[in-house]
Amino acid sequence: MTKILFNKEGLPLMAYGEKFFATTTGSPAPPIKNNPVIETLDDTVTVSKFSVSSWGEDNNFPNTVLDIISKTGVLNSGLKYIRNFTLGQGVYPVRVTGFDEKGNETLEVVNDPKITSFLNSRVVRRYMANTLRDYLKLGSSFPELIPNHDGSKIVGINTINARHVRLAEAKHGRIDKAIISGDWPNSPSKGFSNLPVLDLYDPTGELMDLRIQNKIAGKSFIYPVRDEWANDDYYPKPAWYSAYLAGWITIANEVPIFLKKAYANQISWLWHVKIPYAYWDKRYPKDQYRNEEERKTLIQSDMDKIEDNLTGSANANKAIFSMYSSNAQGKPEEQWVIESLDNKYKEGDKLVTSAAANSEILFSLMINPNVLGAGMPGGTYAGNQGGSNIREAFLVNIANAWLDRQNILDPIEAILEFNGVKDVQLRFRNTILTTLDSGAGTTKNLS
Repeated sequence: MTKILFNKEGLPLMAYGEKFFATTTGSPAPPIKNNPVIETLDDTVTVSKFSVSSWGEDNNFPNTVLDIISKTGVLNSGLKYIRNFTLGQGVYPVRVTGFDEKGNETLEVVNDPKITSFLNSRVVRRYMANTLRDYLKLGSSFPELIPNHDGSKIVGINTINARHVRLAEAKHGRIDKAIISGDWPNSPSKGFSNLPVLDLYDPTGELMDLRIQNKIAGKSFIYPVRDEWANDDYYPKPAWYSAYLAGWITIANEVPIFLKKAYANQISWLWHVKIPYAYWDKRYPKDQYRNEEERKTLIQSDMDKIEDNLTGSANANKAIFSMYSSNAQGKPEEQWVIESLDNKYKEGDKLVTSAAANSEILFSLMINPNVLGAGMPGGTYAGNQGGSNIREAFLVNIANAWLDRQNILDPIEAILEFNGVKDVQLRFRNTILTTLDSGAGTTKNLS
């Protein structure tokens, strides 16, 4: 007969029988809280019994920045580019068996159909794409871990649209609730839900502890994924936001508006045709017409013909002839003068400003502008747009993606560990551009 030693809360600590001895592992008690200092909120809203932290001015930061992104082409494309190269070509389970002489990991692929099927499923692919979307655009993402009916396993993961999430005010140094509503930024009076937020210090450890306490069944949990480069406790700002504060995104948006108005409204005169009054007096003498309107109609018709002759691609390089005479003093009379006008408007200056703004936005995203074909041929932002430059910039992007990749993998690894998968790590497969002399256009590797 097995004998079990319980603590005063009824948790099994040790068991032993005739042929075995067992001890409990994991967290038999709630994790030790270090009570971090959380910023004091100046702006909160009340939802039922919850005091909720406002996200930005008027509690509308997500909608405001999403509108900015949607109107700024280079920012929108740059963020999507980061998402795509960060996700690579999918996630694979491996074991690290050692390291080679260059310090690179020696990886052994784990050929477990259940694990591979889960990682290649639409559920995981959609989670990673949407979490990285919110993580890059807004600085925070809110994946929901969904357990089965008895809480023994986590069977699903879903990214809740971050624009619909607000965090409750911290209690004892801990943000423990997320309020989900489609009514934000307005304070919802009904139709909202609240989900527990896992401790940012050790989310996986808290999940294990909750399972021991039988507090998993019937609940879902928010596993926050955040870019904590910013020092905000509740809603860290995304990296690109610095370009907005500096004014570069505003400039990038204003230039096309200016150009559109300029092309629609600018004075585009090309010629100044000077015709003496005496010409019309001789061509259409006033005494030969019944009224002035009939004479004006004929003059207007002649003017239209002159304009047609001077403008349009079909009339390029055509000549116009006029005759005149000189008076007794030798000065010309009835002489036409046709002058070419110098258009002082130079749209090229605005395009240079736009290119500089686009480059600054890409710099805030840590993207080499040449990768997206945004390199400028000369000046401060000049760069080599050759293939080697683009390949190297792409490799730098992948190297810099390590931390972002780990952040979005953390919830998946927590699911695997919770479900009993041991000694498995996740790696991304990348397609790497190579030179033609390598014998292949691309190579694939794990990272």
